[in-house]
Amino acid sequence: MEILTLKASRREQIGRRQVKKIRADKQIPAVVYSKGTEAISIQFTYDDFHRVIHTKAGENAVIQLVISSGTGKPVEKTVVIKEIQQDPVTEKMKHIDFKAISLTEKIEVKVPLHVIGEAMGTKKGGILDVIHYEIEVKCLPTNIPEKFDVDVSGLDIGNSIHVKDMTFPSGVEILIDSEEVVIAVHAPKAEEVPAGEEAKAEPEVIGKEKKEGEAEIAPEAEKSEKSEKAEKKE
Repeated sequence: MEILTLKASRREQIGRRQVKKIRADKQIPAVVYSKGTEAISIQFTYDDFHRVIHTKAGENAVIQLVISSGTGKPVEKTVVIKEIQQDPVTEKMKHIDFKAISLTEKIEVKVPLHVIGEAMGTKKGGILDVIHYEIEVKCLPTNIPEKFDVDVSGLDIGNSIHVKDMTFPSGVEILIDSEEVVIAVHAPKAEEVPAGEEAKAEPEVIGKEKKEGEAEIAPEAEKSEKSEKAEKKE
């Protein structure tokens, strides 16, 4: 992989006001992180950085930073992009984090997947599902692949491509399980069957009323009233 050069200048002053001024001057603030040493705050033009990342290497570009401080000899550091912060509305780059590396030590990066062809299954109404848009690998900085091409033209409905089915260059260690599905073609979703009419309620069955026997009336006991007549004694 080609090593790209990016000229930058050291930022002596930091803070929101300073950063705002840097962006107003069409420059991007950034920080370089190095193992065992203090981070370096830098800045560079938007156009220069745009040129660097819009190459075949993309965001996996290996960059040779040439950092000037206004006094003394410029400092050079070999770096890769750690993170790009963008404005959520305009998507314009606001801040960059770099990670200093050694060209003789392997690093972990994510390589984009590039789909080639049209899957056979999609012509029959199937749905192409890309599960992994990137494959994480470990290799020397100069051996970072630009992309991984995957030909899906032979995929029918129900077929899939696993990591183990792909071809990788020598010297590149794959950090994802070989059984992982990368791309698959699924059958189209079945249309929902309209709900049937609700079953009509069965007519109420009116059964014959059960005849109840008339209750026998027991004869009332005769009550004899004894009236005592008080005779007037003359």
